Amino acid sequence: MNRLRHETGQAAVLTVMFMAALLGVMAMVLDVGSWFRAQRATQSAADAAALAAAQALPDDTGLASALGSEYLASNGGGAGEFTFSRSNLDNDTITVKVTRQADGFFAKLFGIDSVDVHAKASARSGGIDNARYAAPIAVDRAHPLLNCTPLPCFNQDTVLDLEKTGPGAFRLLNLDRSHGGTGGKIDASWITQGYDGWMPLGWYFSDPGAAFNDSKIKDALNIRIGDELLFPVYDRVASSGANFEYRVIGWVGFVVTDFHPKGSKGTIDGYFSKVLWEGIQSESGGGSEDFGVRSVELVE
Repeated sequence: MNRLRHETGQAAVLTVMFMAALLGVMAMVLDVGSWFRAQRATQSAADAAALAAAQALPDDTGLASALGSEYLASNGGGAGEFTFSRSNLDNDTITVKVTRQADGFFAKLFGIDSVDVHAKASARSGGIDNARYAAPIAVDRAHPLLNCTPLPCFNQDTVLDLEKTGPGAFRLLNLDRSHGGTGGKIDASWITQGYDGWMPLGWYFSDPGAAFNDSKIKDALNIRIGDELLFPVYDRVASSGANFEYRVIGWVGFVVTDFHPKGSKGTIDGYFSKVLWEGIQSESGGGSEDFGVRSVELVE
């Protein structure tokens, strides 16, 4: 009988020890899961901070650091370290390293109050070789304000002429690279919403005729007064009539302030602007000419 009581006592002790160990393991599993979630949140914050900071590159590394720090402070905090490097241009890439403390809960029973979680992200600002949501109005490379050094003269009032550049060609492009008249409805949608497709560099057929007199295009331009649009820039034309083409070498931001259709010669008032736009960056830094259009993207 005494032996049975002794063995029962041993079993009770072992059960208590096993339960304590099991509770400890469960507690650590819960805390480790919490720390993994904190790490993922920290990585998301690092990615977003890098993208926010890259908007100021390559021109202003101080502003880039400030933008990244501001984003981190308003999205969970953490210690941020910012470094700059070159991909295609000096200081066009920023790397953000973020460190945050993730609290322990059950782990405090084992003397672990918190752990540090780390994340790293890099983002690059660059010119684009393909643009999305462009408008179909072409700008001549010879425009005086596109010939400032090193960038276009931004925020200066100017006028864009939709005058004839060839037989039946009035600087409206078929952005989908179709041949022939696109039509006022489609042109108007490209003005109000942008062309929902990728527009690479190269040759584009003209939308023949003074289509800017179309009521749909007039309405579209009136809707966009005060807005920033993306216009393709061309440097050469070729052929004639229905085969008239423009060679697109880049894009420029333009804020529309007014529009004046005048029979066979319309004008658009506004000013060139430096823009961040959706586009596919050039990997080599070449490709399109630089008219102040940038995109930002995460890089490895």
